[in-house]
Parts: sequence; C-alpha cells; structure tokens
Amino acid sequence: MDPMSTYSWLIFALGTVLTWGLYGIFLHMGQMGMVDPVNGRYKAFLFVGVAYFLTAVLAPLILLVMRGADWNFPAKGLWLSLFAGILGAIGAFFVLLALGAAIGAKVQNAPGVVMSIIFAGAPIVNAIVSISMAQDWSKIRWPFILGLFMAAAGGYLVTKFKPVHAAPAKPAEKVAAVSPASPDQGPQSH
Repeated sequence: MDPMSTYSWLIFALGTVLTWGLYGIFLHMGQMGMVDPVNGRYKAFLFVGVAYFLTAVLAPLILLVMRGADWNFPAKGLWLSLFAGILGAIGAFFVLLALGAAIGAKVQNAPGVVMSIIFAGAPIVNAIVSISMAQDWSKIRWPFILGLFMAAAGGYLVTKFKPVHAAPAKPAEKVAAVSPASPDQGPQSH
C-alpha cells in the first residue's frame, strides 16, 4: 500500500490545522486593515465571501467540468451541504464579532485568545453531536470523557497563559527641573 495514500488524510487534516490556525490572525488583520471601527468587520467578511466564492465555487466548478461529472445533485446531499456551508459562514461571522468584542473589551492578543477558545471548543461540540447522532452514548469510556475535559482545560490554559507582548512604552513625561534659586531671589533659608 502506498504510504502517501495511507497518510493523505492526516496530511490534509494538518493542512486544515495550519490554514484555520492562520485564519483568525489574518481575519483580524484584515478587519483592522479596513481602518473602519464601525464597519471594518463587515467589510472583511465581504472579502471572506469573495474568497469562498473563488475557492469553494469556481474551483470545484472547474474540477467538475474537467472530470466530466454529471450535474445530478440529490436533494439530501444538496441541502445538507448547503446547511454545512451556512454553518461555516455563520461561524466565520461569529469569529469577526468575537474579535471585535475582544478588542472592545481590551483583551490582550484578541486573535490568539478567540481562536484558542474556538479550536478547543469545536472538537468538543463535534464529538458530542456526532455521538448523539449515532446514538453511541452507551459506548462511551472514561478516556473519552477525560479527553473532553482535557480539551476544555487545554483551551483555557492556552488562552489564560499565552504570552502577551508588552504594550509599547509611553514617552516619559517631562519632569520640570527644579533649579536652584535664581540670583535675584537671594539665598534660601531652611
């Protein structure tokens, strides 16, 4: 068996870890780069949509044409895929709202904090929902429960103890120099 095909799922999963790990940082930078404190996040989200169109509409469309795919889209697959896309887009919008609120609350390193919470919490939601859908709760073992708590604790610890850059030092205030008495005042008595 080809080792590449055996581990391709892991390579793609790690690619997602990398790209989604960078997503929050660049989304925050894009929002701030709009230089619009009122509508910057919506402007950034608009270009997230453009990016989704380019990568999630045009690219698969080109691949389907190149592969000669049929244009049959069963209703179940169509609606579930559409719903998944809506969830993803709403999630991206919530990321922007969270980043904006964290900045407003003066949370240091907002992208790091927000994304740590998201990436620690999302696998927990995924595990609970997928187990519920499969009705596999009777098969749960203690290491799984421990893993859920560890994921939550890990998200908390990464958020709480992430190194934070010190704010730039403010310029020192000019201290009025105390000068000895001027010659016309005469000697000072104590």
